[in-house]
Amino acid sequence: MSIVEIKIPSPGESITEVEIGSWLKADGDYVMLDETLCEIETDKATLPLIAESAGTLKIVLQEGETAGVGDVACSIDTAAVKPDVMPSEIISETSTGTAETKLEPAEVETQTETVATSYAAGNPSPAARKMIAEQGVTGVSGSGPAGRITKQDVQQHLQQVTETVVNERETTMDSKIPPASASRDIKKERISRLRRKLAERLVAVKNETAMLTTFNEVDMHAIYELRSQSKEIFLEKYNVKLGYMGLFTKACTEALQNFPAVNARLDSDQIVFHDYVDMGIAVSAPKGLMVPVIRNAESLTVAQIEMEIGRLAKRARNNKLSIDEMEGGTFSITNGGVFGSMLSTPIINPPQSAILGMHNIVERPLAINGKVEIRPVMYLALSYDHRIIDGQQSVSFLVRVKENLENPTRMFV
Repeated sequence: MSIVEIKIPSPGESITEVEIGSWLKADGDYVMLDETLCEIETDKATLPLIAESAGTLKIVLQEGETAGVGDVACSIDTAAVKPDVMPSEIISETSTGTAETKLEPAEVETQTETVATSYAAGNPSPAARKMIAEQGVTGVSGSGPAGRITKQDVQQHLQQVTETVVNERETTMDSKIPPASASRDIKKERISRLRRKLAERLVAVKNETAMLTTFNEVDMHAIYELRSQSKEIFLEKYNVKLGYMGLFTKACTEALQNFPAVNARLDSDQIVFHDYVDMGIAVSAPKGLMVPVIRNAESLTVAQIEMEIGRLAKRARNNKLSIDEMEGGTFSITNGGVFGSMLSTPIINPPQSAILGMHNIVERPLAINGKVEIRPVMYLALSYDHRIIDGQQSVSFLVRVKENLENPTRMFV
């Protein structure tokens, strides 16, 4: 017997332990080389555990257990013989109906009678079906041939329901007992390690930083015009759509060059300034909020930014982001507008000192050259650590972002 041990890999230098997530294979299953066996949850991401050989799986660490890097999570018996039919093939064959079963004539006749009887039983006649749909009733018993529901059955059921409701109203007029059909079930599920760590960090930010939020509004008319005029050419040339996030990222990187404190972080009794912008883009993923980082965003064009956002967002949705792709951001952008948020106060992503919150675009009346016009408007929110960034810097930064967006051509000069 040849046993291959599958050990917990190292997700990153700063991570020494992980938590076993959900097993995608069962104990005793025959697995193939490079198949994903289970998900490993760390404080920052969810990573796959891959089969290093083909064979029969033996699970050592169960779901929810905490393990250190290098611990044996499972083993694979490579001497096991691959079954002729894999379980997945059986499921596929059953679901597609490719398996054939020959029946004797007597069995066919019996099944035909059973199907006919079972079809009539509990099934309404055309007139009864129409009445059920119009009245929205359920639970009607059939008194027709072979249990078929007739029109008279529906009428009798409606009469009984009406009488029951009247009697209940008379006897329990003041009762606040919920109707019998109302569900009061509860469900509990384990909080993932990523979600627990995220909760700890959010609470720490609120308790350990002097966080303030400043707001402004942006007339998105110029951005609308730019996108409508350039989106087809942009897509044809770069094979990627011109979105809002790419333009906002570009506007922020330009403004951060003028207000370096917004791009800094606090390290003990020192302020660390960065001459580059590693832009964190908040992405909603199945396992929770992820913030992949675009490196040196200040040196990228809008097209390059859009391509990188698309690549990272796809990896986030597929739970394939690595630790390196989420570490080291200097500033972040989050877009609650995609979910319909009008206004919010985003929370800083530590150790960063500021985060920009985008919101939905709504047509609002604005004063333009002494006249009231209806324009597409977005509210912006900048949350920042007042220990590093003062009011003048935060407000001026947000105004610069507003100016860049309302005059987007200045970003391309």
